[in-house]
Amino acid sequence: MTTLSPSPRAAGATATAGPDRARGPVRRLAGALHRRPRLRLAALLTAPLLWLVLAYLGSLAALFLSAFWTTDSFTSEVVRIWTSQNFEELVASPVYRTVALRTVAVALAVTALCALIAFPLAFYTARVAPPRRRPLFVVALLMPLWAGYLVKVYAWRLILSEGGPLDWALRPFGLSGPGYGLTATVLVLTYLWLPYMALPIHTALVQLPDSLLHASADLGARAGRTFVSVVLPMVWPAVAAGSVFTFSLSLGDYITVQIVGGKTQLIGNLVYSNVTLNLPLAAALGTVPVAVIVVYLLAVRRSGALRSL
Repeated sequence: MTTLSPSPRAAGATATAGPDRARGPVRRLAGALHRRPRLRLAALLTAPLLWLVLAYLGSLAALFLSAFWTTDSFTSEVVRIWTSQNFEELVASPVYRTVALRTVAVALAVTALCALIAFPLAFYTARVAPPRRRPLFVVALLMPLWAGYLVKVYAWRLILSEGGPLDWALRPFGLSGPGYGLTATVLVLTYLWLPYMALPIHTALVQLPDSLLHASADLGARAGRTFVSVVLPMVWPAVAAGSVFTFSLSLGDYITVQIVGGKTQLIGNLVYSNVTLNLPLAAALGTVPVAVIVVYLLAVRRSGALRSL
């Protein structure tokens, strides 16, 4: 009795049927994602957004809720009794109001100084420097970010110390350094956050069309008028974006104030000092920078500076 052997084509079809069947669901899923861009975008963003909601927004919600609790005056244990006493104390106490206003003033001063220093630096690196050397200057602008935070702050503590390098450099002119205090805090924070302002401005100036500058010159505008009427409106969104970084980072900083601030107190220092003694009060203090940042972002957004970013 003879048996019929399958043809080579049938054998090949039988051999590949298994892998094709296994790859079927994967191909169908890939095809569905390809035909539905919104579904593909949702699949990509679900995990990061879920992490953002749980880790960041969840922690902010817990911070806000704990601000309505109180502590036992004898054991400093948190008592989960709902009260608005912490916020009433923040509003009624002149010390907390002064510290809050001082913190906002320091953040605004650092932002203004970063903008004033970063603009000419970025203009040189983007429009004046030879094209071959521009990447080197950009690296030089970002080089402070390569060092550790504490390394830079302690280096400034040494520079600003009594009899330090700054005092030695100013001594021939009959001057001395600012020492440790509010001025030193603003100076060090400006140095720390300057790259976050310089890089957006540099990018905006690189993208500035040369035709606009030539047209302004052809119409008889001088350098100052060109800067105010052409350059500044085009670069203003980048300045606003950089200010968000410098303002928010300065508003919540407390390590720099601890190292070079002397007796200066900002909100971050008060939060740090009350975490172990009065956690609800520290949480109430921590809501102040969050509220200020929200108001600042709304003001920047309302000004329309972020629309062209």
